[in-house]
Amino acid sequence: MRLHKEGYTIILITIIVLVLINLGINYLLPDGYWIPMLAIIGSIFVLLLVVQFFRVPTRVVHKSDRQIVAPCDGKVVVIEEVVETEYFNGPRRQISIFMSPLNVHINWNPVSGVVQYFKYHAGLYLVAWHPKSSTDNERTTVVIRTLEGIDILFRQIAGAAARRIRWYVKEGDKVEQSTEMGFIKFGSRVDIFVPLDAEIKVNLQDKTVGSVTVLAELK
Repeated sequence: MRLHKEGYTIILITIIVLVLINLGINYLLPDGYWIPMLAIIGSIFVLLLVVQFFRVPTRVVHKSDRQIVAPCDGKVVVIEEVVETEYFNGPRRQISIFMSPLNVHINWNPVSGVVQYFKYHAGLYLVAWHPKSSTDNERTTVVIRTLEGIDILFRQIAGAAARRIRWYVKEGDKVEQSTEMGFIKFGSRVDIFVPLDAEIKVNLQDKTVGSVTVLAELK
C-alpha cells in the first residue's frame, strides 16, 4: 500500500507518541497484564487508522471533456441551486461532498483545463456539514476553465477536525482531469459549482469515489 507524502511526518509522530505511552504504562504498571495489553492493542488500532487515512488508492479513470468527476471520496450531502458570490456572482448548481475521517482525503481535479482563479481564505472550523461552512470556514476556491470555455468552481473546506488544507495548483496552471490537486487532513468537505444546465448524475446520500464518480455532464 502506498502512502501519501502528507502522511509520513504524522505517522512518525504517531508511532513515537504511542511508543512513549506504552513505555510509560509498562513502567508505572510493571505487574499489570491487562492494561499494558489493552494499550498495545489500542495503539495498533490507532496506528492502522492513521495509516489508512493517508493511503493512496489505485484508481482506473476514464477522462471526458463533458463530464465533471468527483474531486474526493465521500458522501453527497447537498444538491441545490444557489447564488455563488465569490467568482460567478450568479446562480449555479452546488454539489457538496462530505469526507469522513475514514475516507481517502486526496483531492482531484474534477475537469481538465486551465486554472483561472485561486484564493485561500482563512476562517472558522465549523463542522463540515454546517450550512455556513462553505462561506465561513477555512477554505480554498479554485476555478478551472475547460477546453470549451466553461468555468467549474470547487472549494476545499476545512472542518472541525480538518485544520490543514494543502493545494498543489495556482492560477495559470494547466491541469488534467482526475489528477491530484490537493489534500485535506482529518474530515472535511468539498463543494462543486456547475452550470444550471448541467445534467446531475448523482443523488443525495450517494457515495462518491474521487477521480472516478461522474457528478454531472456539461451540455
